[in-house]
Amino acid sequence: MVVAAPAANTFRAGSPRSPPLFRRSTFGPVKSRKRRYAKPANAPAPRRRRARPDWADLADDDLLDVRLCDLGLAIEGTLLASRIERLYEELDRRGIVLRPHCWLSQEWFAADGVPGIAIPFYLAHPRLMKLEQRQMLEVEGGTREGCLRILRHEAGHALDTAYRLHRRRQWQQVFGKASTPYPEFYQPKPYSKNFVLHLDSWYAQSHPAEDFAETFAVWLRPASRWRQTYAGWPALKKLEYVDGAMSEIAGAPPLVRSRERIEPLSETRITLRQHYDRKRAHYATHYPEFYDRDLRRLFSDAPLAGAGEAASAFLRRIGPDVRATVSHWTGVPQYTIDQVLQEIIVRCRQLKLRLDRSERQARQDATVLLTVQTMTYLQGGRRKLAM
Repeated sequence: MVVAAPAANTFRAGSPRSPPLFRRSTFGPVKSRKRRYAKPANAPAPRRRRARPDWADLADDDLLDVRLCDLGLAIEGTLLASRIERLYEELDRRGIVLRPHCWLSQEWFAADGVPGIAIPFYLAHPRLMKLEQRQMLEVEGGTREGCLRILRHEAGHALDTAYRLHRRRQWQQVFGKASTPYPEFYQPKPYSKNFVLHLDSWYAQSHPAEDFAETFAVWLRPASRWRQTYAGWPALKKLEYVDGAMSEIAGAPPLVRSRERIEPLSETRITLRQHYDRKRAHYATHYPEFYDRDLRRLFSDAPLAGAGEAASAFLRRIGPDVRATVSHWTGVPQYTIDQVLQEIIVRCRQLKLRLDRSERQARQDATVLLTVQTMTYLQGGRRKLAM
C-alpha cells in the first residue's frame, strides 16, 4: 500500500520544505482554579470578544477574493488560544519547560531550527472554518480533540528542535536518522506494530522525524494508558525511550530559543481563492476508468429496474455520509474521495443505472465500492496524499 509523502522542496500542507526543512506533520478546562506554574509570557491571552471583521458577512465567492494578509486574524481571544493553552498545561504537567510559540500560516507545519508551530488560519475564525469545510469537505483540526492531536504532534517536532534530540545516538538507534530525505512516497504497513497510531494514514511510518513526533504525541496525551495499549508491541520501546528522554530534560531550559515565524499569514499576499486552488490541486488525483460491470453489480439498467431511484441521484443523496465513512477508515482526505465519487455518479447517469435493491443494501454496497476504489489507488502507489 503506497501513500505519497511530498518531496523535500515542495510547498504543501505540513510537508517538508527546504530551505529550511519543514516537517508536518492533528480536555476541557482544568478543574482547579489554581495554577501550578506561572503563566509564561508567550501564553495566549484569555478569550475576549473581538469586533466582527468586514469580510465575515461576505458570500463565499466574494470572500475568496480577499487576500490572506488582509484577513487581520490573530490567535488571541479565540477558541484556538484556549487549545494552545491546554497544550502548555499538558507540557507543564510533564515537567517540560518549553512552550512552543504559535502563529497563523496557511497550513500546519513545524520548521527545523524554530521550536514553534504554524497553525492554519481558518482555525482562528468560525466563518473561515465554514469556508474550509465547503472548499475541502472537512476541517483538519476543527474539533477540540482533533486540534489537540495535531498540536501534540507538532509540539513533538518543536521539542525535538529545541533540545536537539535527533542528534543523540540513542534517538537515532530508536527512530533512525532525522537527516534521512523525506521520500516522495512511503509504503505504510497497516498492521505493523513497530509504530504507534496517532494521526491518520499510519503517519509514523513516513519518516524517522514523524515517528518520533507521533510517539511523543501518544506519550503526552493525558490518560493515554500507552503502556497497556502497546504492551507486546515493538513500538513500546519507542514510547519508553521518549519517557526516559523527557525525564532527562524535565525542568531544563531549551537549547534553541528562536522565536522566528516562518511564512506568517500577515506576509501572505495570495487570495483565498488562489490558496484553495493550490490546495485542491494538491489533493486532486486522476483515478483509472471504472469497469462498467462493477457498477452494474451495484445498480441495474434492466427494464424492470426502471421504477427505482436513479443511481446518480441516490449517490448524490448519500454521498456525504459515505464519503466521511470511507475517509475515516482509509485516512484519505474527503476531497480526494469525492473525486472518485463524482466520477461514479457521472458514469451511472451515462449508463442510466437505477436501484434494484433495498436502500440499506445499496448504501452498504456503495460504501464497499468506494472503499475498494480508494484502496486500489493506495496500493497502486499512484495517488499523492498530503503529509
